[in-house]
Amino acid sequence: MIGVIADDITGANDIGIMFAKAGLTTHVYPADELRHGLPDPQPDVLVVDTNSRLDAADQAYAKVYTATVALRSAGCTRLVNKTCSVFRGNIGAEFDAMLDAVPAAFAVVVLGFPKNGRVTLDGIHYVHGKPLAESEFRHDPVHPMQESELTAILQAQTERKVAMLPIGVVEQGAEVLRGEINRMRSECAFLILDVRDQQSLRIIAEAVLDEPLLCGSSGLYEELAPLLKRADADPESSDRSTAGPVENGALYRRADLGADEGERTGKNLASAGTGQVDRAPADLIENSGLLSKNADALQDNAGSAGHATRGEGVLLAAGSLMPQTAAQIACAREAGVTIIELDSLLLLEPARKGGHIADVVRRAGAELASGRDVLIHASNDAGKRAATRKLAEELGLSGTVLSRIVSDELAGAVAYVAERARQRRIVIAGGETSAAVCGRLGITGLRVLEEIEPGLPSCMSLDGKARLLVLKSGSFGSPEFIVKAIEHLKGMNIHGESDCDERDL
Repeated sequence: MIGVIADDITGANDIGIMFAKAGLTTHVYPADELRHGLPDPQPDVLVVDTNSRLDAADQAYAKVYTATVALRSAGCTRLVNKTCSVFRGNIGAEFDAMLDAVPAAFAVVVLGFPKNGRVTLDGIHYVHGKPLAESEFRHDPVHPMQESELTAILQAQTERKVAMLPIGVVEQGAEVLRGEINRMRSECAFLILDVRDQQSLRIIAEAVLDEPLLCGSSGLYEELAPLLKRADADPESSDRSTAGPVENGALYRRADLGADEGERTGKNLASAGTGQVDRAPADLIENSGLLSKNADALQDNAGSAGHATRGEGVLLAAGSLMPQTAAQIACAREAGVTIIELDSLLLLEPARKGGHIADVVRRAGAELASGRDVLIHASNDAGKRAATRKLAEELGLSGTVLSRIVSDELAGAVAYVAERARQRRIVIAGGETSAAVCGRLGITGLRVLEEIEPGLPSCMSLDGKARLLVLKSGSFGSPEFIVKAIEHLKGMNIHGESDCDERDL
């Protein structure tokens, strides 16, 4: 089994689809769900979402360390630390945690994802042709990226040595690259590789096929996953041993933890948690009385499980403030999707917050009851965002806390509408919002299904309710993506509790 640790749920899905479309059964679970034990039967690829991107570095370290120990205990022979494709988050702490937990002395890092506009040349990371520090991520409200050189970003977060290999080495081919990687094992702990295009990833995939530990974004695995599947099916076909330090070789053996350590693994995963904001009660919505006149219509329209039709609306939410998501919302509006704003400024005003949320819920419910697609989004207007940040600062709230307040309130409204409408087709844009919605709905696991656009799959909940979801990174996808996702979900037929699609899933 291949084990992957991702720092948010959309990242877990975007690497998951790379394995799923190679024919490997891929499941995604929040870290604390593993306290119940591993799924049976086990998938080919187990992705653990630590939901640690917004955590303090020491908390992120603890989550990744614990998850790594658990995956090794489960017998995972290959491990991947999946990061944001522009190095947002606790990159150094989480890479260190995985190496410490194995223990290992070396890992290759590949951040390039050309199909989503991420390339690395001479160590400089570019986003759609712009250096990272000049891209939209420079203004990220939580992790403003003001450096473009990847070794500098990572080196600032770890005491281990970081180095890189330029594109000139990569383009000499897999054999040369493999030799350079082996040479660098004694020179550094983290080795970042340049990526120009998809051909770069093909070369890298061949060169790192036998690496037991890899870090970076999901782009590489579109090329590597098919090779791993063939290698695992025919172990004798791989004779390119990359015998590095003794520590790395230990990863190929089932972790010798002992019974006591194995029991502690589950307890540690439970205590690590997901870092989500505590769930707020739905009392303010229930007690407002604004939903009562629509509740029966919502439930009647939904019908019974297994009888969804193309005439039913899809529920969507967008918590991301990235320009890609804004363009997708605008395109959805043009396509006839009902757009409802959850005013972020009102969420910080106690006297108005409850009534506003109840009104949003009522309007969304009424639209779904009429068979229309409806999208609820956090305020993305520049003026409203600036006013919200100003008020948050006056209230002593950090950017991280503000982000979690907005995503949690948006998730609460969306989950409430979904439950009342028995809605089983949901699209969410934004990692924090996706995690919060899944938490509110009690979704304890996902099976990754089909790719809609690069790194953007559909998935099915493993909670017995067979919900069909699309959970997307805010910065991924074409302007038409939301419209495509709606049509994709409407084209899938739910059959009972476990068979969600007529297309041999």
